Amino acid sequence: MQCPLPRTKLRHAHCLRRAQLGKPVGDRNRHLQLSKPTLYSDRFIQLMRHVKNHLPRTHVDVLTNGHAFKDQGFADALGAVAHPSLRLGIPLYSDDPVRHDFVVQATGAFDETVRGILNLRRARVGVELRIVIHRETLPRLVQTCRFIARNLLFVRHVALMGLEITGFTRANLDQLWIDPIEYRDTLSEAAAVLRAYGIDTSIYNHHLCLVNPYVYPIYKKSISDWKNEFLEDCASCERKADCGGFFS
Repeated sequence: MQCPLPRTKLRHAHCLRRAQLGKPVGDRNRHLQLSKPTLYSDRFIQLMRHVKNHLPRTHVDVLTNGHAFKDQGFADALGAVAHPSLRLGIPLYSDDPVRHDFVVQATGAFDETVRGILNLRRARVGVELRIVIHRETLPRLVQTCRFIARNLLFVRHVALMGLEITGFTRANLDQLWIDPIEYRDTLSEAAAVLRAYGIDTSIYNHHLCLVNPYVYPIYKKSISDWKNEFLEDCASCERKADCGGFFS
């Protein structure tokens, strides 16, 4: 169970500096989320040891492309920390290596990502797979979920995520955007594949009225209050309190 208090995003350099000084990082009651901290290599491992010692009951989510863990030694070093509530969120955009590599614009990225995931499994580190749904990933969404079910059944969680319109996404919106109403049935089929194999699955970043009732049990209100908004027509909706709204 995740702590109901707001998640905290801390500056990595600040976290690492506090770890070096032997000072606490954050609050033991918070849910700590770090984005791409593996760029710090050995200092990342040091930080994780510090977090385990001072915040053993804090849920720690690390967002990473997983490439660094193609090195089994690095994966083993993280596994040796043995933080009980550590989970790595790794994007997998397709079961097709060419399509995945195109999405991330890096040749060989698929192979490095999958190798990293397998190495983390050997090191007993929990992994969450994240699939962001857009025009490039949708055509093989169901096949990607089948690939996960057949080859990566050990993952702790799979998140099927709507498109967040920020950064490079905004600049390439015409190439990426597809209305969720157009793929609601495909989303349901993909979720059904994962659930049939007993994989913990959630749907993030979608408007509640744009998904099929079949997936309501795994729908999550995931968009933070400070970056979501609703249309005027949503004001009278009886399910508004359960809905994530739109990214603002």
